Amino acid sequence: MMYKHVALLVRQDGMSHEEFVDYWQTNHTPIAKDIEGVVRYQQVLPTEPAHAEFDGLAELYFETLADLHEALGSPGSRDYDPTKAVAAKAREDVNNFLAVEERPRIIGEEIVQKDEVDGDTDGLYKHSAFLVRQDDMTHDEFVDYWQSNHTPIAREIEGVVKYNTVIPTDPENAEFDGVAELYFDDLEKLYDALGSEGSRDYAPDKGKAKAAREDVDNFLAIDERPRFIGQEQLVQDEG
Repeated sequence: MMYKHVALLVRQDGMSHEEFVDYWQTNHTPIAKDIEGVVRYQQVLPTEPAHAEFDGLAELYFETLADLHEALGSPGSRDYDPTKAVAAKAREDVNNFLAVEERPRIIGEEIVQKDEVDGDTDGLYKHSAFLVRQDDMTHDEFVDYWQSNHTPIAREIEGVVKYNTVIPTDPENAEFDGVAELYFDDLEKLYDALGSEGSRDYAPDKGKAKAAREDVDNFLAIDERPRFIGQEQLVQDEG
């Protein structure tokens, strides 16, 4: 298990998605990959930018929570003020392309629930669901239901080759109750199981995908649950 910071990126007004991606990958990535303490850095680009809620995901992994907080702040704020050299430089550069106040994020511990690819996710298609519990549940009740009841179903969704769950390290200050990450090696299999990017809801008609969708109504506030479908790119891995 590792500690992970997931930033749901929103471009600044006046930028096209293509301009955003160009700046992010050409200017910002060379800085961000060298942030102190980062042991793995991956990006997810939307498969359908016109229908995506965000312009991309930036996912940075750290071995310790202290290293993560020192570089990227705590879950209590979307903004942060690092003191280390490279982290501070990356924070300054963020102002050149990101709408920081519109950029949700989550800091959590990643649990691998299924892995048929030996950790090699570069180039895979990924569905990230940013989970929000129903009003009548506590965070702990949500996590218990999610991990005990829902995860065994979701793990068997047709086409899933890797499945991670991310549980926030500071639930009281987190924007989400967790993240469910399902990986596919075929985009059509992903769409068939989980719908396309154009809607937060979806209606699979067969198998484990249908059973998982039906179970979602037992614990998730679907309309408040952003999601993102994209292709993952591994930028750096020191593991």
